[in-house]
Amino acid sequence: MAIVGFLVPWVLVGLAVVFIAFSGGPGRAREAYLTRGRTAFRVLIPLLYIGLGVAIPAVVIASRGNREGNDVKLSAKKIRDQPGYVARGRTLFLQNCASCHTLEAVNARGVTGPDLDNIGAITPARVLSAIKIGGTGQGRMPANLLQGSNAQAVAKYLATVAGK
Repeated sequence: MAIVGFLVPWVLVGLAVVFIAFSGGPGRAREAYLTRGRTAFRVLIPLLYIGLGVAIPAVVIASRGNREGNDVKLSAKKIRDQPGYVARGRTLFLQNCASCHTLEAVNARGVTGPDLDNIGAITPARVLSAIKIGGTGQGRMPANLLQGSNAQAVAKYLATVAGK
């Protein structure tokens, strides 16, 4: 459906170019539109513009709703089915980590830290180490941002959802 929504405007632009070219240029195309096509052009063209002006945004909005939200809702449902530490880890991640890291499960779009969906195998031990030393130890992430059971909850949460 998205492909059709993308192609239809370009096909119409191509048809308009062909119409203008075969009419003898922009001036003659306008003359043909205003004189010869009194009924067909004057009714069809505005309807086409109005129809496309409504149809294309409707297709984009409809496909956007399918792309967004569903993954997040599914992930949230999976998390609710997990033990309490995973749900608590999700809340702590949203409060402390989502502003820097990208994670599809919570629709986080951070730009500073790495994309946790594409970072490779995430284990609780790896996350705990990153929290303790501050990421890779280069000073871009504060060390010991979370501690104790909070750090473990985030680590278990990320091991459950990241990259899945």
